Amino acid sequence: MSELFSTLWRQKYLIAGITLAAAAMAAVYAYTATPQYQTKTLLRPPSIKDLDALNQTGVYTLNPEESLKRVGAALNSYEVRKSYFDKHQEQFSGIDSGDLTQAFERFNSEAFKVIQPNTKGGDNLTPYVGLEITYPGTVEGHLILNGIVQEAINSERNQIQGDLNSVIDNSLDTLERKMGVARASYEADKDSTIAKISENDALKRAQLQDELRALRTELRDRRESRITQLNESMQIARELGIVKPNTPTAMGQGDGVGQGNVFRTEVFNEQFPLHFMGTEALGAERNALLARKSDDHASPRISEIKKELQLLDQNRQIEQLKSRKNDDLFLTTLVDMRAEKSRLEHINRDLSELALVKVDQQAIKPNKPIKPNKLLILTLGIFVGVMLGIIVALLRGMVLSRSASPYEVSTEKVFIGQSTLQ
Repeated sequence: MSELFSTLWRQKYLIAGITLAAAAMAAVYAYTATPQYQTKTLLRPPSIKDLDALNQTGVYTLNPEESLKRVGAALNSYEVRKSYFDKHQEQFSGIDSGDLTQAFERFNSEAFKVIQPNTKGGDNLTPYVGLEITYPGTVEGHLILNGIVQEAINSERNQIQGDLNSVIDNSLDTLERKMGVARASYEADKDSTIAKISENDALKRAQLQDELRALRTELRDRRESRITQLNESMQIARELGIVKPNTPTAMGQGDGVGQGNVFRTEVFNEQFPLHFMGTEALGAERNALLARKSDDHASPRISEIKKELQLLDQNRQIEQLKSRKNDDLFLTTLVDMRAEKSRLEHINRDLSELALVKVDQQAIKPNKPIKPNKLLILTLGIFVGVMLGIIVALLRGMVLSRSASPYEVSTEKVFIGQSTLQ
């Protein structure tokens, strides 16, 4: 052990030189390396009232936790960061002197870190999401981080705005199609109703006209039958010499009695033959029947038929159906659709004030860099220098001890012994 220490002591200047060299190199690195700073931002879920305006639309719902997750996903999105880089390239000019786009690719992969709660450690009781950035002192990292956070919020707000607009527009289009179908169905039903009414009117008109023709034919046949009957009765009365109305009893008492001004009342269970009316009465009736131009008055039903035919010439129900100016007023199914359409049209689509998250901690400019840690680097440099010096000294001692002659070795031992005794 004493030989080891003596070997190291003999080479103390070598060890000191190596230590000084290592410390100098560490000092050069510590004082010339670009300082690296670090800052972060934390976001927490918004309150329910912040999302109330969106949820009250009835077509789009978003809870606070989902809102935080969406913004957190946007923070971790390359597209969002690249979008911010494209808009503010001047803020990234200090990250590298070469191609700025390639430098941003490296910076994006190395500088950013998404912070999330540790669900295993109990942090799930306070949900949050954050973003941490490590950056050189040549750029304003806190401005970049706050800008990216705002870009992520705006990106998600625009996405929700687009989704809301799409849902409302699609709902309005669906309502318009449903209202169009309802109107077409109503028009078809109205046309069908008019067609049915017209068909029923035409059928009833045809039936009435058939009945009218049948009645007139019947009345004509009755009149012709009556004329024939009167002609036969006139011939009989002429042969019997009955000119004036007479009765069988009066004829049995002689002509004088039959021609006088005597009134008799007779009761028979059967009707007198028509020829007893006399040729005058029968002729007068026959002449009247022959002179008749229409038999319509002979049947009350004909008047009723004419009345019904006249009413069928103008159906008021069809007239009212055709004269409707606003059919929507008669569509009960459109009431709810029109109310829903009006509600959708009056929804406030402006989400510019929508708070998707609460910024619990904004990124601020740190007072000192996280690296290089000069004291730590210098301490490590000295430690490494000492250890390296010791190793070199030991190796050098071993090499020298093997190459030395026996006389030199004994002389060295004597010299060491004398030094020890002194």
